[in-house]
Amino acid sequence: MGAGHADALHLPGDTALHRLDPQVKITAAFLLVLCVVATPREIFWAFGGYALLLAALASVARIPPRWLVTRLLIEVPFVVLALLLPFTAGGPSTEVAGIALSTEGLLAGFNIMVKGTLGLGTSLLLAATTAPREIVLGLQRLRAPALVITIITLMLRYAEVIVAEAGRMRVARISRGHDPRFLWQVGATARGVGSLFIRSYERGERVHLAMLSRGWSGEMPEVDPARRTSWKTWSMGLAAPAAAAVVLGVALWTA
Repeated sequence: MGAGHADALHLPGDTALHRLDPQVKITAAFLLVLCVVATPREIFWAFGGYALLLAALASVARIPPRWLVTRLLIEVPFVVLALLLPFTAGGPSTEVAGIALSTEGLLAGFNIMVKGTLGLGTSLLLAATTAPREIVLGLQRLRAPALVITIITLMLRYAEVIVAEAGRMRVARISRGHDPRFLWQVGATARGVGSLFIRSYERGERVHLAMLSRGWSGEMPEVDPARRTSWKTWSMGLAAPAAAAVVLGVALWTA
């Protein structure tokens, strides 16, 4: 279940978070995001608590803040949407710096921005401390559907193959006079995308036939099926979502 170059988000290390079993980290990340989503948007202090919790986990895992911040930029389109809501939403308005803004829009924008950022930060922490093949192994140990495991495994394995194929096709087009900087050559680029899809589909068929000829049964073999995670490991891994659950409980109690 090698992932090749698909582990660009993984930061190898020997911290307590890195050593946790992948199924524990996946469960903890899911529960943490669940707590964030379930928190009422009006309880502002609770989201600060979640942010401090994620910062503490990043510190334990020795993840550079700059690494996290640069990868959080992927949510910029959602941030733009959140910033527009106070100007476009209706309902009662409030004045901020002399500008009338929708109260509902402010709350909705804050809700999108803070929950999206915390959810993405949790995902980045999971990816940084867990190699792709370990995530697949963790899902397998959590008894995720076999079809999902197979799709994720093949995607991780052949994503770099498709990227390399696209790179070779691009070099071939440029060597024949194609210049992607000109708008009128967008047709050639579109045809190249179609050709890449066909080549990928045909390669997938050949790979599937090769797998069948080698005894493929439709399910990925389980790695180390006899291994069991101890309760001590589970308790350590679920400490963070337990703290988040406490924050959620207090937030719901005071709402």
